[in-house]
Amino acid sequence: MKNILLICLLSISFLGFAKKPDTRYFEMRIYYCHPGRLDALLQRFTNHTTKIFEKHGMTNVGYWIPNNNTENALYYILAYPSQAARDSSWKHFGSDPEWKEVARKSEESGKIVAKVTSIFMNATDFSPKIKASHSDADRTFEMRTYTATPGKLENVLTRFRDHTVKLFKMHGMDNIAYFTTIPKDGSQSKLLYFIAHKSEAAGKASFDAFRLDPKWISVRDASEKDGKIVEKVESIYMSPTSFSTIR
Repeated sequence: MKNILLICLLSISFLGFAKKPDTRYFEMRIYYCHPGRLDALLQRFTNHTTKIFEKHGMTNVGYWIPNNNTENALYYILAYPSQAARDSSWKHFGSDPEWKEVARKSEESGKIVAKVTSIFMNATDFSPKIKASHSDADRTFEMRTYTATPGKLENVLTRFRDHTVKLFKMHGMDNIAYFTTIPKDGSQSKLLYFIAHKSEAAGKASFDAFRLDPKWISVRDASEKDGKIVEKVESIYMSPTSFSTIR
């Protein structure tokens, strides 16, 4: 009887500490500004937009500017309870008189945003809990997008879940968030993730060491015994804005 009670208590304890998946609906939005208008966009977000987002039930996750920002872009991520909540929030945001007045005043000197791109995403089951930063020192963030070989996305996710995220941590990289994209055309999802470094140079040095790590080489070779599983890797180094919750 005592053994049965102990097993029950341990089971309850395990369930209590088990990681709950983040089931929110995520959206990464990329704003490409007209020449010379990025500062106006940042000022509008700093003073108004993020607060109006929150008023309409949107969660500000993070805001970044590419280090090599040839396209005058702002990248940011919002979270919603569901896709339906997302659509409702944006509908109310767009018709909000406060937002309309903010947009009007900010564009008295001309239009700010030339193009907007949206990427919808789900958090992976191995993504860390996304939380605000508490350090005074800003980090450099790297957004990496993996296009898997056709039919091999699950192999990529398994490699990250079982090995890669741990090896990243061993080499001084901070795991921030991992997502799979939700393609509009029904094509294969991509793995899109954020890691943080002390600087861009530190990030490149960490990856150099990671690629030479015998543990990584062994994991990579084992996962690719039947052929390559990653077709393309894209990387963008970015800096957080002053109003980003993740710094």
